[in-house]
Parts: sequence; C-alpha cells; structure tokens
Amino acid sequence: MAPAADREGYWGPPTSTLEWCEENYAVSYYIAEFWNTVSNLIFILPPIYGAIQTYKDGLEKRYLAAYLCLTAVGLGSWCFHMTLKYEMQLLDELPMIYSCCVFVYCLYECFKYKNTVNYPLLFLLITYSFVVSIVYLNLKEPVFHQIMYGTLVSIIVLRSVYIVLWVYPWLRGLGYTSLTVFLMGFFLWNVDNIFCDKLRALREKMPPVVGAVTQFHAWWHILTGLGSYLHILL
Repeated sequence: MAPAADREGYWGPPTSTLEWCEENYAVSYYIAEFWNTVSNLIFILPPIYGAIQTYKDGLEKRYLAAYLCLTAVGLGSWCFHMTLKYEMQLLDELPMIYSCCVFVYCLYECFKYKNTVNYPLLFLLITYSFVVSIVYLNLKEPVFHQIMYGTLVSIIVLRSVYIVLWVYPWLRGLGYTSLTVFLMGFFLWNVDNIFCDKLRALREKMPPVVGAVTQFHAWWHILTGLGSYLHILL
C-alpha cells in the first residue's frame, strides 16, 4: 500500500522496483516525483552545451560520448521519476553503467596518442556492460545494480586521484572539487533513504516551497550531475 502522503496520478500505480522519499503526485498530476524529475535538468542542459563545444573544438569522440552519455542518464532519470514505471527505471539505471564505462575509458586513455583506440579496454568495458545488463534484467535486484555502479565509480575515483596526485597536480583543485561535490550528493542520497519517514513528517509541517529543500534525492541529482560534468572537464 502506498504511503498516505502519496496520491494517484496520470501514470497509474508504480511498477518500478524502487520508490524514493518524495511524495508521489504531490505537485503535479502528470509527474510522479516532481522535484526528483526536474532536478535532472543538471544532467541534461550542461552536458548538451559541453557536447556542442566538444564538436566545435574538434576534440576526440570519446569526450563527445561522455557528454552524451551523461545527457542520456538525465533523460532516463527524468522519465523514471516522472512515471515510476519499471521500463523507465531501466532507462535510468542501465545508462548509469554505460556512462561510467565511457568515463573509465576516457580516464585510462588520457595519456594516449590522438586518434588511437584501445580495443582490449573497449572490449572489456562493453563485456562488463553487457553482462551487468543481462544479469540485472533477470535478477531485478536494485542492490546488484548499486554494487556494479559503485564498482565503476570506485575505479573512476582511484584513477582520478592518481592522475591529480602524480601526473597533473595542477588539476587537483578541479579533481577534488568534483569528488567532493559527488560525495556530498552520495551523503544526501543516504540521508534520504535512511530518514525518509522523518523527512516526510517534517515536510507535512512546512510550506511546500520550503519543504522542497528537504528533497534530498533531488539534491543527489543536482550534486552528482554537477560533479560528473566537472569530472568530464577534468
């Protein structure tokens, strides 16, 4: 049974394996989780700008792929939180894996000669994405996805720390800013999950606009979207 604060909306009962702390259809009849939805603009607009600039500057296609993958994550997450349908959940979660694989490729190719392709690494990352996708589609266990995603993020963080400590120390400010912003988002993601009942009770006593500030999953989108964009710049 849905929590009392949730309402019925345009997309019908949720079919996703996950629901977040934001009250369903509290703001709009057409958007299940309003703040969790619109906060995805941070994943969509800046990366589109970055992709355009990458194309204009004639940079390598791997950077264009990184920006476009981040945009795909934002669009998928928008659809998921707007509908809370299982198919849209996959459109959110699977691109998270694919985009991280692109980031890993970019980081491990940052010292290469221009216009060369690391086929062994490319094969490994494509295989990882394929296996994770097949297992997750059959298992339908969110924890599995979170572990696989967390594994890729850990690789990205370790590689980035190595780069800014030992190779390009003048990039430490950008690297640490990106990491700090991302970790702040991860912290709020956990707060949203652990203290959801208390947050919902608190929001019932607050004006709607003020209560929106306590939508910590939306803050997770904003902070991780910004952190990811900064990381592509790195």
